[in-house]
Amino acid sequence: MPARTIDIDAEAVIAFTAELVRIESVNDPATGRSEAVAAEAVAERMRSFGWKPIIEEVAPGRPNVICTIDGGLPGPTLLFEGHTDVVTEGDRKAWTYDPFSATVVDGRMYGRGTADMKSGLAAVIYATRAVEQAGPFPGSIVIAALCDEEEMMLGVKHFVAAGHCAGIDGAISAEPEGGEICAVSKGAIRLRVDALGRMAHGAMPYQGLNPVAALAQVGNAIAELEAERQRRHGPYQHLGEIWLTPTVIQAGTIEQINVIPAEATMAIDVRTTPDVDHPQLIADVEAVLAEVAAATGVGLELCVIDDRPATDTALNSPVCQALASAHESITGEVPVYGGVPGSTDGTILWRDGGLDSVVYGPGGKWIAHQVDEFVEIEEIIRYTEVFAQAAVNFLGAGLDR
Repeated sequence: MPARTIDIDAEAVIAFTAELVRIESVNDPATGRSEAVAAEAVAERMRSFGWKPIIEEVAPGRPNVICTIDGGLPGPTLLFEGHTDVVTEGDRKAWTYDPFSATVVDGRMYGRGTADMKSGLAAVIYATRAVEQAGPFPGSIVIAALCDEEEMMLGVKHFVAAGHCAGIDGAISAEPEGGEICAVSKGAIRLRVDALGRMAHGAMPYQGLNPVAALAQVGNAIAELEAERQRRHGPYQHLGEIWLTPTVIQAGTIEQINVIPAEATMAIDVRTTPDVDHPQLIADVEAVLAEVAAATGVGLELCVIDDRPATDTALNSPVCQALASAHESITGEVPVYGGVPGSTDGTILWRDGGLDSVVYGPGGKWIAHQVDEFVEIEEIIRYTEVFAQAAVNFLGAGLDR
């Protein structure tokens, strides 16, 4: 098959990124905001190309958009994955520019979701369009624009449960990773500890059972468990240490400062590496609670809110090699490998979908969720080119830049 040039539409991918950023796709039922408008914008852009996206409602006002682009020749299937939701903008007054304005200054586009990850979503759509326009290609490309990545990952869980991973041979999640190819990511366990004590007057604490004091002991014991596990496992390449971090304690109200509450709750955010056994770690936390409950008389109950594994895709997997080769050929730079400090939809694609999954996309790794989030305009263009070449490499399309 003679080589053909892949030409991306740089102006269009930048404009579509801005269009998506201007949509306030925060999941906030109180203000009527959700991913619905962003999902429809994605679907409409796909329809303008003659594609036929399907829309699956995962929860009210929270759809997934899925589209398969058939290359017309036999071959493998590559998944490009992104999400349409963004985290809250927080205090708008803290932003230099309106968080949903997509303001461009000095080569940077500012706004909530510019990096995480509307630029990545736009890039994979226009990369796929460029590959399609270059001519017939082997296999197919699936684009999944999913909801709820920032919370419970309902979108990707629905995608997997609906059987959409069947026939897919590799996945690229277009999250911002600062130029790194991330084949490993940390696991996440979200825990809630419910403490049941006995209410009493603050002046007579001996008449009650203080759940707040018990949770303070739990916090100390969790810190000791974290240190023990860090000694046992040590830092993992590209991911660092395991963390068990108490994040929220709720008990009573400040207006009742003279009352020992009957109940209190602690949340714990656990971040793991691939060599950590999640069931055993959860059992270790349960053992901590049993010890504190026995010492204080306060009832302590553990609830596992969510459990996401650490992932480790082999660097010699076809999808990783295709992406690394594309990165080098487009940027002229040797690929740099890294790890995802949090978790992404790729976590679920890897565990539940059984897919080799790699994370790579425009935007800095540490800029996501911050005030004045931004993405470099040049990065949007460059990553669109890399995604297009990665698809070519993975599918063996005989196309060339």
